[in-house]
Order: sequence, then structure tokens, then C-alpha cells
Amino acid sequence: MSSFLAAAIQMVSVPSVEENLSVAGELIADAAARGAKLAVLPEIFAYMGLKDTDKIAIREPDGHGPIQQFLADTAKRHRMWVVGGSVPLEASVPDKVRNALLVYDDEGRRAARYDKIHLFGFENGAEHYLESATIEAGDSPLAIDTPLGRIGLSVCYDVRFPELYRALGPVDMILVPSAFTATTGRAHWETLLRARAIENLAYVIAPAQGGRHSSGRETHGDSIIIDPWGEVLARLDRGAGVVFAEIDPARIIRVRANLPALQHRRM
Repeated sequence: MSSFLAAAIQMVSVPSVEENLSVAGELIADAAARGAKLAVLPEIFAYMGLKDTDKIAIREPDGHGPIQQFLADTAKRHRMWVVGGSVPLEASVPDKVRNALLVYDDEGRRAARYDKIHLFGFENGAEHYLESATIEAGDSPLAIDTPLGRIGLSVCYDVRFPELYRALGPVDMILVPSAFTATTGRAHWETLLRARAIENLAYVIAPAQGGRHSSGRETHGDSIIIDPWGEVLARLDRGAGVVFAEIDPARIIRVRANLPALQHRRM
């Protein structure tokens, strides 16, 4: 496995699937033109509604729908791996969705689906979030072997639960597509991501929603790529755009040889 360029794509999604897919397509094309072999979109990249229940109306059956078709077609067109940070898929009940991370290979075939396990809840008087009201939780941690390396999958709030990543075993990269709130992002975003990179001695790629949305919600942004030593390689503060970093397998090997913490685990 050789080194390659990865892209974390930041968006400020709106209540229009068509508009969001157009923006995502332009940003992925930019990443491909720069030579990226992997492009990761943020959580809920295709739709940020005026209220939480809006996403139920645009949920798709597993394997079909305009959002999934866009991801497959875009990956095939650019001959690159594309990750839809999350897509609203049908749940087992009519009033919820599955918040599903979807991975497509460079031929446009779906390589993996991971359903977000940990559902965000937050209340501070001024803000209130309860994802469990509209999202049905997943229950299966997932890492996949690819030509780019072994990739651990997660979504946003999952990053607060280190046991999830331990359950995956050693991975080369951890993906954390997110839509962190501005409040929690300012306090915890970078700290959590650097911790996951350091304790797993792996690259972390964390594309985010970053700006003020039509609903008035403000997301933190700061899309970031971190190396296995916890060093920040690239970041974007706010607004739509792309950040790039080289993923170097030799770097992973060196860091793990110098600090074989994964071999020292006793629990």
C-alpha cells in the first residue's frame, strides 16, 4: 500500500437535496482534480432541513434513491473512493431514519454501510437536540479493508465513545464525518479527534458542516485531518471547501514501532 492524497469536504448544507448534491459534486471534482484518491463528505451532506423531522420526507430505501445514485456515479466518474458522511435511509418505523454512512469504491460500487450508533442529545437552556426522536440507532461497529488501507467508520457523536474504535481493532484511518454544533465544537471537537488519533495511532479524517444554516442552526466546521501522532495536517475553519493531506502508511508503521501502545493493551 502506497501513500495517497485524502480530501475532507466541508459544506453548509441547505434544505434542498438538488442544491447540496450540486455543491458536493463540485467539491469532489475539485478533490479529484488535485489527485485525491479518497473524498469524505460531512454528516447529512445532502439535506439540512428547517426542522429535524424534515429528513424523514427525503429518506431513501437501502440501495436506491437520488443521493445514493449521486454517490455511486460520482465515485465512478472520478475513479476515486467517495464516502457519503451520512444519508437518511429507511428505518424499521415510518417516523425515523437510519443515519447511514455509505462508502463507494472507485468503480462506483457500494463497499460498506455503517449506521450511526450513538445518537446526540444536548440541552443547555438555549439549545435542545435529541437525535433519538427522529433517528433509529445502529448497533454494529464496522471497519473495512480497502486498497487504501483498513478504515474505521463512525459518525459525529460516535467520537465521544472510544470503546467503539477499540472494538474495531487496529485501523489505518478513522473517518468521523460530522455536523457538530458550534457550542460543543468549540469546547471539544479538536480534543476528541486528536485523542482518537493518538490512542489508535491512526489517521483521522473528519469533514464537517461549517456555518449558519437556513434553520438558524450553527455548525462548528473546522474540518480536519490528523496524523497518527496527533498532529493536525490540514483544517478549514468555516464555509464550503476542501482540505487535503497525504495518508502515508510508512508513517503509521514508524509511529507504532516507536510507541507500540496497541501491543501493550491488557484489556
